[in-house]
Amino acid sequence: MLVESIMTTPVISVAPSTPIRDAARLMLAHRISGLPVVAGDGALVGMVSEGDFLRRGELGTQRKRSWWLEFLVGPGTVADDYVHAHGRKVGEVMSSNVETTRRDATLDEVVETMSRHRIKRLPVVENGKLVGIVTRSDLLRAMADALPTADAAVVDDERIRADILSELARQSWGGRMIHVHVDHGAVELSGAIFDERERQAAHVVAENVSGVRSISDQLAWIEPMSGVVITPSEMNEVKTVASPRPPA
Repeated sequence: MLVESIMTTPVISVAPSTPIRDAARLMLAHRISGLPVVAGDGALVGMVSEGDFLRRGELGTQRKRSWWLEFLVGPGTVADDYVHAHGRKVGEVMSSNVETTRRDATLDEVVETMSRHRIKRLPVVENGKLVGIVTRSDLLRAMADALPTADAAVVDDERIRADILSELARQSWGGRMIHVHVDHGAVELSGAIFDERERQAAHVVAENVSGVRSISDQLAWIEPMSGVVITPSEMNEVKTVASPRPPA
């Protein structure tokens, strides 16, 4: 899936000369946490977000440093902090070093960039001009649309079993010793696992196959060091014994 299929356009944006009061009210009115800053020719010049309004003189939250720390960081940094705390125009508080993406970028590229830079949105730029924006909400919407609905078409048991086994075989975490039986959409997982976390992963594999109605867990856990085999019923007994007693 490409960015152009999920991006938001047209984009709500502001100019560098926009008063920060207007930018803040615009974000509140549209329930968004950031705005692209666009010059008169449509070129993207920055981003302004809620984070740019955290250190403000009006709130008494401006950055405060001891005299010796101000000496170490230098007058330039102190002056820059003053501008961010007291500036009245978007161009004075915005971030000008902006990560962007393209129409033809993949969603994998978008998520990688967002994760690496810890950001929530990426402006979509074409020939230097802003043409859209993709946010975490857009990704969430795309995921929700891609998930199968509850009334998905009934799939035959053999196809369900084949799909589960195929997905298990593709996973590096294991699944080679897991057996699958399906009866009218009811899946039974049996066999063995060597790490308890593989149990939940196997459940997720089955949950994501269309037509699955229920999952029965009969997986035995083999302790890798000792080779001791613990069955699901024994696991439940251990959990019951280990659970705290109610106060008298």
